[in-house]
Amino acid sequence: MKDSHCTTIPLLRGPVPLSHLFLGSFLRDGDSAVDATCGNGNDTLLLARLVGASGHVRGFDIQQQAIAETGRRLAEAGLSGRVTLLQKGHEELAEHVEGPVQAVLFNLGYCPGGDRSIITRPETTGMALEQALVMLAPGGIVIVTVYPGHSGGGEERSAVETWAAGLDPRVFHCWRMGQTNVTPTAPYLLLVQKVP
Repeated sequence: MKDSHCTTIPLLRGPVPLSHLFLGSFLRDGDSAVDATCGNGNDTLLLARLVGASGHVRGFDIQQQAIAETGRRLAEAGLSGRVTLLQKGHEELAEHVEGPVQAVLFNLGYCPGGDRSIITRPETTGMALEQALVMLAPGGIVIVTVYPGHSGGGEERSAVETWAAGLDPRVFHCWRMGQTNVTPTAPYLLLVQKVP
């Protein structure tokens, strides 16, 4: 007979479940958070649950299909009121988000199941990451899931890693996490915490 506790243990295959584990540890009811790349809405839905009824999430994506799918998922879960969706690039974060926020989440690359020619790019991602740091609350986190395996992903990985390595360690704690028993082009996680 299976122990019912086993169903609650997260399966940490790849960086996205790991990012969700961190978000669950850092976000509380009433917090503010940003999903800088909504995609299919899975991360936005998680953020909406974690910030509770008194918190708020702002979700960004340049693709109308992504915004529509995210909106549909939120509506089905009864969480639409906790989220403002914007069909904008994440390089426009500062124009639409007032800090402080406790978490900013990036899932780079392309939208799964979407148009693979529409990808995040080093120049706009770099702008968005800089803006995210400015709006971050003390103790807050920026989580970036990096996908180096697709066309353009290697250049973005290089840009994101250079950005992270250049952060002042007196102001930010920066971590790189990935599975060791996967290919070198497998996705991995960067986590940046603003020192309280």
